[in-house]
Amino acid sequence: MKILMTGGTGFVGTSLSKRLISEGHSVTVLTHENKEPALKMQGLSYLHGNPTVQGEWQKAVPEHDVIINLAGASIFSRWTEEQKQILRSSRILTTRNLVDALPKDAKHITLFSTSAVGYYGFHQDEELTESSPVGNDFLARLAYDWESEALNAQKKGARVVMTRFGIVLGKDGGALGQMIPLFKFFLGGPLGSGRQWFSWVHMRDLVEAFIFLLDKKEISGPVNLCSPEPVRNKELGAAIGRVLHRPSFMPAPGFMIKLILGEFGSVLLEGQRVIPKRLLDAGYKFKYPGIDEALKNIILN
Repeated sequence: MKILMTGGTGFVGTSLSKRLISEGHSVTVLTHENKEPALKMQGLSYLHGNPTVQGEWQKAVPEHDVIINLAGASIFSRWTEEQKQILRSSRILTTRNLVDALPKDAKHITLFSTSAVGYYGFHQDEELTESSPVGNDFLARLAYDWESEALNAQKKGARVVMTRFGIVLGKDGGALGQMIPLFKFFLGGPLGSGRQWFSWVHMRDLVEAFIFLLDKKEISGPVNLCSPEPVRNKELGAAIGRVLHRPSFMPAPGFMIKLILGEFGSVLLEGQRVIPKRLLDAGYKFKYPGIDEALKNIILN
């Protein structure tokens, strides 16, 4: 299949592009970066354009069988009002422009549009599935609006899958890229109370879930892409410490996190216990359901 991807030069996009090409698909990455792309391989091409702005790049959209929308500014920053607008526009405008570029009859096209488990808002110990309601904090409202833009593609007949990502764990980037150096310098530990739930997914399972969903054409709507075994923040720290043979008792006080990161600090200090019910019900078998084996694979290999 011919696949068009936004956000394809990032942490997730690079791994997903490689996996899709290994399956025989051709991938075109839409990028507005001026620098030479780092990843080059047969079956991978680049299309220059800014997805937040309408332009010539939109003419290429109807030529593809699958659109994978990964674009969006990183949430890992202090949320000033200006930054919040960047977070919104990078997601909302990109998705809107992709949907606008679809042909009037798009029954042959599948749109995978990224969302996040932050959709559900902050919760305590209850398990959350795809049928759980939307939350009411900034990140939840952003995810809801993001998904709403994607769902407009259904009006043109497209199949729409909203992939709600957990925190992606993988090599050379993402959350672990920020956490591991702290543990190596004996500064690792829980954030705040450490009791908040951490819904995560191994990069291998994330990309394999996309391959799985490509073939499951009967599945549309929201799909949680996260491990079936979420852990508490304190358990995550302990697991990283075991793999690195480092202590994990240096807590980061909650008031300090909020002082430094502002509203975004709440994302780190609170969480949600999310279960990938639709993937499990459809028969997907996780390669790394447990945190210990996942971390050993990522850190030691």
